[in-house]
Amino acid sequence: MASLFRSAEMTLCQLFLQSEAAYACVSELGELGLVQFRDLNPDVNVFQRKFVNEVRRCDEMERKLRYLEKEIKKDGIPMLDTGENPEAPQPREMIDLEATFEKLENELREVNQNAEALKRNFLELTELKQILRKTQVFFDEHFFLMAETTVNFRTTLSFVAGVILRERIPAFERMLWRACRGNVFLRQAEIETPLEDPSTGDQVYKSVFIIFFQGDQLKTRVKKICEGFRATLYPCPEAPGDRREMAMGVMTRIEDLNTVLGQTQDHRHRVLVAAAKNIKNWFVKVRKIKAIYHTLNLFNLDVTQKCLIAECWVPVLDFENIQLALRRGTERSGSSVPPILNRMETLEDPPTYNHTNKFTSGFQNLIDAYGVATYREMNPTPYTIITFPFLFAVMFGDLGHGLLMAFFGGWMVLKEKPLAAKKSDNEIWNIFFGGRYIIFLMGLFSMYTGLIYNDVFSKSLNIFRSNWVINNITKKDALSNDYMMLDPAEGDYVDYPYPIGMDPVWQIARNKIIFQNSYKMKISIVFGIIHMLFGVALSLFNFTYFKNKLSIVAEFIPQVIFLVFLFFYMVLLMFIKWFMYYPTNIESEIKYSPRCAPSILITFINMVLNKETIVDRQCDATMYAGQIPIQKLLFVCAVICVPWMLLAKPIYIMRHRRKMNYSVSHQQMQAAAGNGDAEQPIHNNTAQPVAGHGGGHGDEEEMSEIFIHQGIHTIEYVLGSVSHTASYLRLWALSLAHAQLSDVLWRMVLNKGLICDGWVGGIVLYIIFAVWATLTVSILVLMEGLSAFLHTLRLHWVEFQSKFYSGQGYAFLPFSFENLLDSASQTTEE
Repeated sequence: MASLFRSAEMTLCQLFLQSEAAYACVSELGELGLVQFRDLNPDVNVFQRKFVNEVRRCDEMERKLRYLEKEIKKDGIPMLDTGENPEAPQPREMIDLEATFEKLENELREVNQNAEALKRNFLELTELKQILRKTQVFFDEHFFLMAETTVNFRTTLSFVAGVILRERIPAFERMLWRACRGNVFLRQAEIETPLEDPSTGDQVYKSVFIIFFQGDQLKTRVKKICEGFRATLYPCPEAPGDRREMAMGVMTRIEDLNTVLGQTQDHRHRVLVAAAKNIKNWFVKVRKIKAIYHTLNLFNLDVTQKCLIAECWVPVLDFENIQLALRRGTERSGSSVPPILNRMETLEDPPTYNHTNKFTSGFQNLIDAYGVATYREMNPTPYTIITFPFLFAVMFGDLGHGLLMAFFGGWMVLKEKPLAAKKSDNEIWNIFFGGRYIIFLMGLFSMYTGLIYNDVFSKSLNIFRSNWVINNITKKDALSNDYMMLDPAEGDYVDYPYPIGMDPVWQIARNKIIFQNSYKMKISIVFGIIHMLFGVALSLFNFTYFKNKLSIVAEFIPQVIFLVFLFFYMVLLMFIKWFMYYPTNIESEIKYSPRCAPSILITFINMVLNKETIVDRQCDATMYAGQIPIQKLLFVCAVICVPWMLLAKPIYIMRHRRKMNYSVSHQQMQAAAGNGDAEQPIHNNTAQPVAGHGGGHGDEEEMSEIFIHQGIHTIEYVLGSVSHTASYLRLWALSLAHAQLSDVLWRMVLNKGLICDGWVGGIVLYIIFAVWATLTVSILVLMEGLSAFLHTLRLHWVEFQSKFYSGQGYAFLPFSFENLLDSASQTTEE
């Protein structure tokens, strides 16, 4: 439990591994995930380290696996993911893996090259088939023209036929016309079905063309233009019989190619299906091997080149587990030399390691986003699990909206295993899913505060009947909200409260906002002061753990006195006012008459300014006997705490250093006198103060920094106590805004559908309800929920954690296969 409220205790260790056992031992530590290695070769280039060749081999294997994965995805073959976590292969198994991947890659590339060549041949035959089919019409038209004009085209005109991309036809035609000066005749026809490009696999649309011209000069020019537009030219016989014979041969060859292509695709599919069954495990194995060798590159070699030396941070509580893992690695490698794990003394700050699980990890991430805790500092996460959803619920309190949020969070919690297995790359969804327990708790707490507010989609639940007696009020008047003004002094109140939460009658009262404003504003201050006091109390645990008695006396005690004597006293005045003042006469042992209660805010301001409260005759100036002297005493004590916080710590440090300097100087003088040198004591007596003054000069610079730091800290705390208290009023403001937005949506949207009668009203209500539900989820649940979440986060980061949390540490990043594989899979998906 100690590691839950405070980061785990860490120790720096030195690890000695035999070269033959190093790989297996690091593999076991990677499975355990509790060791953070330090780089002992910071000045050595990456390419000059011992295991750089092994890392390159792993990179090459990863490249081949990515190529296989791309081909598998291209064919739409599902990759089997059994959820297994295979162990890191032994170094000798790398050769087998490399051979397997090399064979698969070569086989697949050869199949792809053959398939591409066959597809290219198939494309050419298909285009030739289209040319032979389309050009028949062109020749028939020209033979008919020859007969009409008695011109022998057969001897006077030449032609070329080919295929070109459809979108290039207009530019192709213009270029022919301009280059040949209109001395060519172009005919073209579209190929109806798209053709597959063998290089890219894309479907492209092409057209068949034939160009008639006369002379060799035009022939050369036409062919160059065709080449420039990347048109493919094909031989086309002029005689109809020759064309029919060629077409039959083309059809035969196409059928043969279809058969060969089918066999090639079947073979490729079989290869990819076999690879898809193992590719996930292959990726895991290769990434583990690469991680191990990358970690081994952080180690140093001893002089004999037979032992690897590493330095690492490990949790003290897991020290035995780490030693067991090292033993298992040694046994796997067959080594006879046991590994040695020694603790080291160091002045370096250890990393911060907080034990988390799937429930606490989301809250820990909220804290770490502000700053990783300083080593062994109090961890705010356990307390945030309660305070965060509660303060959120104070702003978001609505039973209906809280139910929607709790339902969404509960669904993610119940379905977390299948949802986590999908590994979506949607960033917004991943944020929601990572905070599923936070969302669920925020929804539950919002349901509770909604029950206390008696607010359900801006309406109330009248479970126990109202404790107000309202006479002469019609149903129409009550629903119009224009008549009812609740006043307990007029005898409409039965003198005991509604059993749970607010009385439902306030929902139809004209002075509802006035009543709820007073209630929620005071509750916000109460919660804020208690929250800040709790934060100051946690600082005591930090000072006690680090044995910092000076900070307890010079910081904690004056901070508590200042906060309690001023702001917590204001909270006590609120409770006194609630308990001692009533709107009507009380016939009991407490004989109070209805009278005007003093304002808490005015009383507090007058207390700080030392002014007397000016009140009406019917109002009380004080709430209890001896209030004014007590308030003066409390204020004086609070004012004394300011110089106490400002000066006590620096003055003590300064006096302590002077005392230490004097003690050192006195010891040196006695040592010199003991040597029998008559001149030396005089020399030391004069020189030592100079040295002390020199040291003191450095201390003066450091002391000035201490004074400045303490001044900033004091000003921040004193002014922050005022601003932070006012900051908690956001609990009241957002709660009011949420309730009013909900009421506006009900009155201006859903209420329009409820006033329609008949079957038309049913249709209208169906449509309006859909609009109201959409606006409720999008605005009140999502947008208002996000706003309340951010404000709650600010209250914890600034108002709460600033009292005890410095957050100046750095995270413990152990060598863990689980973390490496998760980050690698996310990178691959992105």
